Parts: sequence; structure tokens; C-alpha cells
Amino acid sequence: MNRETVLTEALDLLDEVGLDAVSTRRLARRLGVEQPSLYYHFRNKKELLGAMSEAAMAPHATAPLPTPADDWRDWFLENTRSFRRTLLLRRDGARLHAGSSPGGTDLDRIAHKMAFLAAAGVPEEHARTAMLAAGRFTVGSVLEEQADTDPGDGGDRRAAGPPDLPPVLPPDVPPMDHESSFEAGLALILEGLEQQVRRAG
Repeated sequence: MNRETVLTEALDLLDEVGLDAVSTRRLARRLGVEQPSLYYHFRNKKELLGAMSEAAMAPHATAPLPTPADDWRDWFLENTRSFRRTLLLRRDGARLHAGSSPGGTDLDRIAHKMAFLAAAGVPEEHARTAMLAAGRFTVGSVLEEQADTDPGDGGDRRAAGPPDLPPVLPPDVPPMDHESSFEAGLALILEGLEQQVRRAG
């Protein structure tokens, strides 16, 4: 049993039971080992979850970096969409990722992206703010989307509310189109960044 095997099984467990039910005891049972065996690879659950978050982000973390020939607006949109798609690949993907910090090669990739935006004429301060805003907007959007489609809730969240309280929304209100809402919000972020670039120019 190596680290990669543990992470693969941990992510599969996440998809099956959700983040709240992931535990080192449950993972050990799935792997057919004693719980202390996991501590050879991960000192505690927090370290395991951090490694799971990093592994889950691999599709986005290995996506092609921008080149000087790319239009910065198109790249900004696609980079954010790639982040969203990756979070959606795993059950509770946004919750798993929330609060994590980049490190190692992630920092190098961020530096490359920032340099690309700067070379395209985007002021560094605005580029940094827009990237942060887009990232946090994406995590928040996916948190809502995954909560709305949680396979464990077993019901229609439009009509679900706390006991003895009226429904959150009337049953005749159509369900939210999460992708369209995400695209509308992303367009507003890009529009704001474009305005700042024009003012700086």
C-alpha cells in the first residue's frame, strides 16, 4: 500500500459517502488494513484531507498554462471554468478545497498566470484581485450547486426547510440553472476587470 493508493481510495470513498462521513477508520477498513497503518502516509485526518484536496485538483493544476498568443479575456474565462469543472468532479469538491492554500508547483503556476496578465496590460493589483475574486466566487458557486444536488438529501431542496417552517421557495419556482448563474457572475467579474484595465490605460 503506497500513498497514491491511499489517496485514490480516499477520493473514491469521498464520492461514495460525502465529506462528513470520510474517516481514517472507514478508509482503513476499505483498504483492508489497520487504522494505524495510514499514519505512515498521513499523520492525521487533516493531513489526509489536505492531500485529497491537492489530488482532486489535478485536472486544473495540470491544465495548459497561458501563452503570449492567448487573449487574456478568453484565458481568464477558461481558467475559471476549468477550476469549476474540477471542483465538480468530486462529491463535496468545493468543501474539500475550501480553506486550502497553494504550495509548490501551484505557486509557480500562479506566478506564470500573473506574469501573463501583466504582459497583456492588466495592472498587477487588479489582476491579483480579479483572480482571487473569481476563485472565491467559483468555490462559493460550487458549494451552493453541490449542496443543491447532494445525493444524500433525498428531496427537492426548493421545498426543503427547517422543521415547522415554510419551504425555502414555493414549489412553482423553477430550479436554479447553476451553470447559467455561474457564467453571468463570471461575466460581471471580467467586465469589472476590463473597466479597470481601460482606466489604467
